[in-house]
Amino acid sequence: MQMTNRYPEGKGDIEGTGSNGDELQMADDARQPLSRVVPISSSHLTPYRVVIILRLIILGFFLQYRVTHPVKDAYGLWLTSVICEIWFALSWLLDQFPKWMPINRETYLDRLALRYDRDGEPSQLAPIDIFVSTVDPLKEPPIVTANTVLSILAVDYPVDKVSCYVSDDGSAMLTFEALSETAEFARKWVPFCKKHNIEPRAPEFYFAQKIDYLKDKIQPSFVKERRAMKREYEEFKVRINALVAKAQKMPEEGWTMQDGTPWPGNNPRDHPGMIQVFLGHSGGLDTDGNELPRLVYVSREKRPGFQHHKKAGAMNALIRVSAVLTNGAYLLNVDCDHYFNNSKALKEAMCFMMDPAYGKKTCYIQFPQRFDGIDLHDRYANRNIVFFDINLKGLDGIQGPVYVGTGCCFNRQALYGYDPVLTEEDLEPNIIVKSCCGSRKKGRGGNKKYIDKKRAMKRTESTVPIFNMEDIEEGVEGYDDERSLLMSQKSLEKRFGQSPVFIAATFQEQGGIPPTTNPATLLKEAIHVISCGYEDKTEWGKEIGWIYGSVTEDILTGFKMHARGWISIYCMPPRPAFKGSAPINLSDRLNQVLRWALGSIEILLSRHCPIWYGYNGRLKLLERLAYINTIVYPLTSLPLLAYCVLPAVCLVSGKFIIPEISNYASMWFILLFISIFATGILELRWSGVGIEDWWRNEQFWVIGGTSAHLFAVFQGLLKVLAGIDTNFTVTSKASDEDGDFAELYVFKWTSLLIPPTTVILLNMVGIVAGVSYAINSGYQSWGPLFGKLFFAIWVIAHLYPFLKGLLGRQNRTPTIVIVWSILLASIFSLLWVRIDPFTSDSTKAAANGQCGINC
Repeated sequence: MQMTNRYPEGKGDIEGTGSNGDELQMADDARQPLSRVVPISSSHLTPYRVVIILRLIILGFFLQYRVTHPVKDAYGLWLTSVICEIWFALSWLLDQFPKWMPINRETYLDRLALRYDRDGEPSQLAPIDIFVSTVDPLKEPPIVTANTVLSILAVDYPVDKVSCYVSDDGSAMLTFEALSETAEFARKWVPFCKKHNIEPRAPEFYFAQKIDYLKDKIQPSFVKERRAMKREYEEFKVRINALVAKAQKMPEEGWTMQDGTPWPGNNPRDHPGMIQVFLGHSGGLDTDGNELPRLVYVSREKRPGFQHHKKAGAMNALIRVSAVLTNGAYLLNVDCDHYFNNSKALKEAMCFMMDPAYGKKTCYIQFPQRFDGIDLHDRYANRNIVFFDINLKGLDGIQGPVYVGTGCCFNRQALYGYDPVLTEEDLEPNIIVKSCCGSRKKGRGGNKKYIDKKRAMKRTESTVPIFNMEDIEEGVEGYDDERSLLMSQKSLEKRFGQSPVFIAATFQEQGGIPPTTNPATLLKEAIHVISCGYEDKTEWGKEIGWIYGSVTEDILTGFKMHARGWISIYCMPPRPAFKGSAPINLSDRLNQVLRWALGSIEILLSRHCPIWYGYNGRLKLLERLAYINTIVYPLTSLPLLAYCVLPAVCLVSGKFIIPEISNYASMWFILLFISIFATGILELRWSGVGIEDWWRNEQFWVIGGTSAHLFAVFQGLLKVLAGIDTNFTVTSKASDEDGDFAELYVFKWTSLLIPPTTVILLNMVGIVAGVSYAINSGYQSWGPLFGKLFFAIWVIAHLYPFLKGLLGRQNRTPTIVIVWSILLASIFSLLWVRIDPFTSDSTKAAANGQCGINC
């Protein structure tokens, strides 16, 4: 039997020819899945799950003992501690069970190339629009944004399939001019990156690498070209820094462009929409004569009296502009300080988005955040390793990770509010129902198929005015045909806004500009869709795009998609896809955490709260628990603060939260602590997270809980219930320290520092008072003291990084020495007073025998 090669360049029969046999193998590889789930070893997961169940049982018995054994002479202390412990137990359940089914994933870039990107053939990879958001160039340095943009323009992806949109929400001429300089430098930088295949493709970080840059470089011209390129980059930095220096003070008449006309964005709160295409299909070529990806500057219109919705509003404006100008099938958003550390990041995302098994039901691919410039010991848990390497891996085994605001590749159709195309398997009950109730009988298969079809067509609570993807596919040929669409043109305008060009673009599921569009009108239409009144009386920010209503729009946006039945995927390539910067200063870090916690409180008090929203949808139970945990965690600050103060109160008052230290009580305490440590150790075992990262996370949970989370609760209540928006400003005190991580030691006063400082001082005073009381009372009082001391030292140990931040840089004396010096000095002082060695026994006796006024 003979078979002919199905490729255009085929060479006849396959039978008996080695080369054609290889091509057949390649064809077979091209049909393989583009990714696979790598299950975590059962030898790691089974003990982990067993310990979780045991911990749950132990926790039940422990709480039963605590509730049934009140302390008569310290009832208030006992009741407070029991309420706190019950809340901690509930909080642990919300955090723990979404980590029940963690998974890893692996992608096959070679299969992606075989299927969609073969050499010598036009690339079939999907077009992608990349969004970069920035606001204030004086707080977000233009050189940082420039490096992010350069890493995007040099990405390893077909240039005609990539478009970069930079949103300048501060309408700063500095950003505009810096982007113009960046576009010019890109003409030299991009061909250099692609010729020598360098990583990362952000020049600042590439040239700062302390590695052997000659490794794997075989071209003899590399050293010479690298030296020349480094010189070019230094000159580029000089030009950018000159622009920054000029922008420090605005002239009285406002900024003026090079042609002498006033800059339209001189008033950042009142200016027209601005769009400038710097590179792309209009003739932007690099120094080798090759086309460059499109680079577009966008500053949406702002007018007084209109709600602009901060970052979420800016992102929605970019969705519309990009749909009109390029209409990539997928969107990827990064913050201005998150550069592409892996030039193949887009292909990694496409291994899921373009996989037939996943693409139709995947709303986004979330990459982990990784950071540069963090101190060696990560004092304030900036890397957030536990969240990114444990929690999100756990969610990936359920319905997918939450959206974290950057480094995320979206399916446009999901952002437009459409339902996913789900299979019957996707509509099965979730794992909890399956494991508890079992699967349905096969004999009811026919009926089940009918029910599932009916369920697939049913609108969920979050998608009342939405139509299905199947409806769209039928109506692509002509969207104004009422027989092929469920919605009229009028209702489409009510949903998406009054832009026929944008509405037509929403039907292009595979991306690209609709063939009926007139290219001459595109720029005018793009300006129209970023006008400040465009979203009025539409579904933008309510059902489609980034969702409004919280400063953490990322959580809300991802939650709405998951509630419709979409899944998300966690992609962790061996080389991190993106890297960014994080605040390493204590006050800046606390203010960042305050913002996140405030956003969670806003969602908790809104109609989109996961506790009660979306039960008619397809959100899985464990995924819902994860979202509930994401929005209620700031409330834990109230019991946490109370629990951190309890040891000090017990030490000063001489009372305790347990009636007596019996063997029964000791057993449950010991078992509980063993189960806590066992859970942590087994979690580290399957995730690969280091014990130092885990401990830093535990410490910052207490630091953040007693400061930023606490303020967020009160600020959120004031904002939502009373409409009072309180801002905590950070004012920098002097610091002229230089050297590595100098910012780490800068002291900036903020009111967020007050509660943890108070907790530390109270516990130190408590320790001194407790020890002095024990010295006065004799050896019999030392036994009960140890339990109280243990809890006080536990609090101080968790707040130790905070204490180091307060004390600043210690050139010679370690902070721990200072802490223990204060404690020991206080204790020995009290001991000295108690012994009183310079007073004779007869004098003491005479003093004791003297009669007072009431004699």
